[in-house]
Amino acid sequence: MTGSTPRLDPQRAERVLAHIDPDEVVAFLQALVRIPSVNPPGDVRAAIDHCRATLSAAGFGIEVVAAEEDKPNLLARLDAGAGPVLLWNAHVDVVPTGEESAWTYPPFGAEIHDGRIYGRGAGDDKASVTAQVMAALALARSGVPLRGTLIVNVVADEEVGGAKGAQLIANSDTVRPDFVIVGEQTRNRVCVGEKGAQGTRVTVYGRAAHGALPWEGANAIEGMARVIVALQEQLWPELARRTHPYFHPSSACISMIEGGVKTNVVPDRCTIHIDRRIVPGETPAGVVDEIRRVAEAAIAPLPGLRVEVEPAGWGGREAIVAPEDSPLVQAMLAANRHLGFDTTLTGFSMATDGRHFVARGYPTIIYGPGDPALAHKPDEWVGIDEVLDATRAYALAGLIILGAA
Repeated sequence: MTGSTPRLDPQRAERVLAHIDPDEVVAFLQALVRIPSVNPPGDVRAAIDHCRATLSAAGFGIEVVAAEEDKPNLLARLDAGAGPVLLWNAHVDVVPTGEESAWTYPPFGAEIHDGRIYGRGAGDDKASVTAQVMAALALARSGVPLRGTLIVNVVADEEVGGAKGAQLIANSDTVRPDFVIVGEQTRNRVCVGEKGAQGTRVTVYGRAAHGALPWEGANAIEGMARVIVALQEQLWPELARRTHPYFHPSSACISMIEGGVKTNVVPDRCTIHIDRRIVPGETPAGVVDEIRRVAEAAIAPLPGLRVEVEPAGWGGREAIVAPEDSPLVQAMLAANRHLGFDTTLTGFSMATDGRHFVARGYPTIIYGPGDPALAHKPDEWVGIDEVLDATRAYALAGLIILGAA
């Protein structure tokens, strides 16, 4: 595939699409959802075995890479000789179910109701895994002439950062892809990038005293209250004005707070954590600096208090955006266009494993079935039609990139 104007042979496209069996797709996804690959602890062996067995039976070359025995990562290759290397990545680890009484349907039952499959991981991210595996089978079974290599990369560990999953794969010499498509819930729209992030910790220090003599101390919690109000009134409105065509506005969320010593002691310390998501043009260092300026000004009138602001937790990365005219973006758009799907480019607000491949310089986009607003919630579900559509789109994008002349 060369240039930015992809070609799709209609006859070959129909040959490939004819090898997508809706019943097989649904059965594969249901079986995958019924495997409780919860992270933590992150044991995905059974889920990886399910994918491995299916792809191995279709003639794919199989390699398993693992930093820990219970967190294997699958690399299944369809090798068609010289040509580009296309890697499809998606993860099988899922977040905990939470209180099961909040679920209408069993979280690992994979029950079908009104055209939806319900269960933890149904959308995030086993629908994308299914679409990639089934699309790969369709390409292999169709017999259309291909060149290059298709790699189906099913990984562990995404839900806790990906160090033992996609990051391990991206940083190794096992694969050197020319193109990467990361499967996540994009409603089958082409996501050209994802927001950046910078977790930030703010700590107000005061002076302890007896609760009956508050004037003898310096109340860190009351100081933090001033900081929070200042952030809400001064910084949050500014973030809402920082927009980008592909993303929701820049955002911040105070996600944790702790402080105090005892009910009858003036607190000498209070800490908050800010989950800060950033759009193109913002930097992690700039995020910390602007929070620091607001916090310091907020407590400046209060004697006996000081504040520290520092990077904390995961993050520390800028937003990533692939060029609109890249061959990868254009191939995925061409697949959507052929199928009559939405071709409006967009961006992803959450973190994905795509950042690990981008960090190594591999062109990467994000694409998959499902609504990201349903992720990590009780009664998570994905529409069967969405999964079938994603399977078709993946197959056609693969045909565009790997199709022989």
